[in-house]
Amino acid sequence: MPWSEVSLMSSRKEFVSLARQEGSHFRGLCRRFGISPKTGYKWANRHAAEGEAGLKDRPRQPKSSPRRTPPPVEKRLLSARDAHPAWGARKLLRWLSDQGQTGLPGPSTVTAILRRHGRLDPTESAKHTAWTRFEHSAPNDLWQMDFKGHVAMRLGRCHPLTVLDDHSRYAVCLRACLDEQTATVQEALTETFRRYGLPWRMTMDNGPPWGGDADSPYTTLTVWLLRLGIRVGHSRPYHPQTQGKDERFHRTLKAELLGRTTFADQTEAQRRLDAWRDLHNLERPHQALGMMPPARRYQPSTRMFPEALPPIEYAPDDLVRKVQGKGELSYRGREWKVGKAFQGLPVALRRTAVDGVIKVFFCHQPIASINLLAPPYTI
Repeated sequence: MPWSEVSLMSSRKEFVSLARQEGSHFRGLCRRFGISPKTGYKWANRHAAEGEAGLKDRPRQPKSSPRRTPPPVEKRLLSARDAHPAWGARKLLRWLSDQGQTGLPGPSTVTAILRRHGRLDPTESAKHTAWTRFEHSAPNDLWQMDFKGHVAMRLGRCHPLTVLDDHSRYAVCLRACLDEQTATVQEALTETFRRYGLPWRMTMDNGPPWGGDADSPYTTLTVWLLRLGIRVGHSRPYHPQTQGKDERFHRTLKAELLGRTTFADQTEAQRRLDAWRDLHNLERPHQALGMMPPARRYQPSTRMFPEALPPIEYAPDDLVRKVQGKGELSYRGREWKVGKAFQGLPVALRRTAVDGVIKVFFCHQPIASINLLAPPYTI
């Protein structure tokens, strides 16, 4: 499939950014982006020789413009701040340096310039304090997924779906959805998996479409993820910090885009989200990454998305049971609840070191425990 016209420059920028990462598989990356190796090498070579301008269709626009003509340093800093009003001194400096600007002052001087020209809110500055960060050691070890609430449009409402790689903070998905239904999320994830491959694990909150109630924490969507070989985890109830990186991503998204514009419809919303995702992934310096943009640390997964779900298989010594219509299975003359989402699917029962306790597995993930010493219907 050729490049999509809607996101032509976006796809080319993302492609060359990922292709130049150490250890990238060039031909595999071409397949993920739906282009031939010849086309891939053309854009990679043009970008190496000419930078971002080389990614434009020829004849391209002239390189010279007022924006590229070096103005006084203070004016350039204020212009950058106006373009990215949620960025602080360190991000602005790193971004300008990456753009080729020279003769820049230190962070404290930049902060003084911004304050002197009324670009800083003292009350907002006081809110930002240092905190301890934790991250997985490699890309695709964990993806965090959530909806950023809903945003009013002139025509309807937009529900931004966000999926963030824990290690690199790379936004693998930023979709302008019209609802928060299972089919909508599955369609967006399928497109994401085809481009970036499968993560080892995904975490999300406890609400629909990926979370049920305490007795049935799994849904049709999470069962689909389990069948793809992805471990599924949920955040602790009322503890959004469990998904801290995605929550922080939402704050940035609101500060830099959602809180500053109103979309006309879904088409415009997706166009603006695509442009902002490119800025975040490919250019925006991230303090937790040593002021590098996320693309410097991200690599697509080597686990390819299967177009057909793999068969459900268990070990020869597993005791296999089929989950019945109300989400229960039969064992030892009793019925045990495991969740309606597994209706009609096989699960495996495995003994544990605890007398009378049996773990119930679906594919690779434990989903319930059976206590034979407990009263009936207890999980």
